Amino acid sequence: MLSKLIVAGALSAIAATAAQAEDATKQRFTHEGYTYVYDVKDTKTGQKISGRRYPGSVAFNLSVKDGKVSGVSNGQSVSFPVEEARGAASN
Repeated sequence: MLSKLIVAGALSAIAATAAQAEDATKQRFTHEGYTYVYDVKDTKTGQKISGRRYPGSVAFNLSVKDGKVSGVSNGQSVSFPVEEARGAASN
């Protein structure tokens, strides 16, 4: 039983490392102790921002339109003016 737990823990750590390595080419910033790793795509209706927040590898999908950011992060709806995001420090 203990060996199964060790293997499961090792696999989990490998998966997390692989996910972070995949994210190495994406944009990132840090805010309130979290690191956000993301891609930005331009669309006809504005920008789409999607990525993950670490630690925890929590997914988020946001839209930027008319100076506002809105979408879902960690299963919660979020909405705020773009100006509120300007204080984030890029890595």
